[in-house]
Amino acid sequence: MSKNDFKKLFNEYQQRQTQTSASMPFLDFLEMVKKDKSVADLAHMRMFKAITGEGHDVLDTEKDSRLRRVFGNTKIKSYNFFNKEFFGIEQVLQKLVRYFHSASLKGEESRQVLFLVGPVGAGKSSLIEKLKKGLEFSKPIYYLEGSPMHVNPLCAIPKELRPEIEEILGIEIEGTLDPITQYRLDNEFGGDFTKFNVSTFSFSVNSRKGIGVVPPVDPNNQDTSVLIGSEDISKMDKYSEDDPRVLTLNGAFNAGNRGMVEFIEVFKNEIEYLHVMLTATQEKAIPAPGKHGMIYFDGVILAHSNEAEWNKFKADHTNEAILDRIVKIEVPYVLELSEEIKIYEKIIKKSDFNAHIAPHTLSIASMFAIMTRLKPTAKCDILTKLKLYNGDEVTEKGQTKHINVQELKEEHADEGMNGISTRFIMKALDNSLSDSETNTIHPISVLDSLQHKLKEEPLAEDVKERYMHILKDILYKEYLKMLENDITKAFVHAYEEQAETLFQNYLDHVEAYVLKSKVINSKKEELDPDVKFLASIEEQIGITGTASDGFRQDVMSYITHILRREGSLTYKSYEPLKEAIERKLMASVKDITRIILKSKTRDKKQQDKYNAMVKQLIQSGYNEESCEAVLSFAANNLWKE
Repeated sequence: MSKNDFKKLFNEYQQRQTQTSASMPFLDFLEMVKKDKSVADLAHMRMFKAITGEGHDVLDTEKDSRLRRVFGNTKIKSYNFFNKEFFGIEQVLQKLVRYFHSASLKGEESRQVLFLVGPVGAGKSSLIEKLKKGLEFSKPIYYLEGSPMHVNPLCAIPKELRPEIEEILGIEIEGTLDPITQYRLDNEFGGDFTKFNVSTFSFSVNSRKGIGVVPPVDPNNQDTSVLIGSEDISKMDKYSEDDPRVLTLNGAFNAGNRGMVEFIEVFKNEIEYLHVMLTATQEKAIPAPGKHGMIYFDGVILAHSNEAEWNKFKADHTNEAILDRIVKIEVPYVLELSEEIKIYEKIIKKSDFNAHIAPHTLSIASMFAIMTRLKPTAKCDILTKLKLYNGDEVTEKGQTKHINVQELKEEHADEGMNGISTRFIMKALDNSLSDSETNTIHPISVLDSLQHKLKEEPLAEDVKERYMHILKDILYKEYLKMLENDITKAFVHAYEEQAETLFQNYLDHVEAYVLKSKVINSKKEELDPDVKFLASIEEQIGITGTASDGFRQDVMSYITHILRREGSLTYKSYEPLKEAIERKLMASVKDITRIILKSKTRDKKQQDKYNAMVKQLIQSGYNEESCEAVLSFAANNLWKE
């Protein structure tokens, strides 16, 4: 852009700002409300519209089998407001939106605190920051000029006139003026509220306009002026103490009127300090400093804390009044692998992290994080549980494991409320990068980094031992399988094509076998189904003897089901058969792969195959450094006799 382009851009911005902040007479504002009732929205409605105004998608659990396995038959909405920044917490977001929807309709939730509780690094603060940004990017709203609390202009209308004006405007008016603005009405305008001018303001965290923040306060000095403002002692000699002009309404609730007030680590404060929060919810009013009565408050009250603080607060029966005014939403760690990976991809994208990340690196790190968060079950091992929670089909001896994911989740209501945080994983990734001389990280270096980081972590010995077992045993073996699959694909020329060819041949022969018909070959000859060929595929997953008939029937039923629903049919369609075909291809190159990888000297033919494999691995996402590292690891650890 040239200098003139910049100037034009800034001028247009300045012009928009001038237009939106233009002052108008009070009666003009009433005409505006008559045409557009949303101008008079209260805080919860405004927040609800900010969230839902960007639209949403409904996740189709009927057509998507993976989503159905993850969510069951529950209808899940994905809100555009959240979906680029938050992953794997769809049900948390559903509860959040449900709260704002009910509160926007002036239901009981409009007089309750929205309280988020969860482990460190689960996203509580990020969710609240997103809500603040939603306000900051929303349209400017109207207020009475000169009001320190940016009071709603409609609050100036006397209660005696409200029924008639409500009927004309088609809205309900609630609230009263703050003491300072009321003083101006009485003394400057002689009670004529139409003399007020109306202007606009934009929400801003930094300017404390419509958004107030309350950090934890020193228990020995919990001054409520942080919440409700104070009296200006320097004006006491000029005005009497009951004169509103001595007030300085700059507390968090004053600033957050029309928008929101956030309480950080709310239960670190003493109960007496939180009484202001109680009156703000129960009565929609806060006390004025000194002897000035109550002030109307229209705002969303948000609070968050860790679970330990919440449990301690909840256990004290003297806190029942506040507990009764809280809508608690748990924000657990993510338990869905594909979504956990997206979190690290998002964090890395926003950072200056510019290292090459080899395939499976983030997957292995994410698997570790999630497995530390999962609770044991008698129904399956921890790795299987991770895959089930991710919506994957898990097979065993040629059969799909039919374990109800929703029942698994119901076994432990607090699952995801403890374990390794995303911050721990990011630190391990950073450490792995710091130790790399080639600006490359890969699963092997990350597994090492996670072990070193875990040793330094102040955890109970039994917990640390369990986490080490996940890293050194479960994930180590799982990564070897991933690596073997990568190398096999790199060795097999046109891997996908060969897999599809095997799949189609298998379907031709299994259909003929099940229907007791013939196979027609390329020469239009009718042949008996090749039972030996079918068996060579099936034995890869332990299907032999009489079990073959049942497996072949299952394959035909599943394929028919997919075709009936007009689904696409590939070798990946039926998980047990996919696994069998991949193992068949692996077996076909296993011996030559092992020889070439382990050989210290290779003849020309072997070297050509090795070079072709390296080239294929690089095309699939490795770079030279990570390729060399994983192949060296494979030579020492794969196919041990």
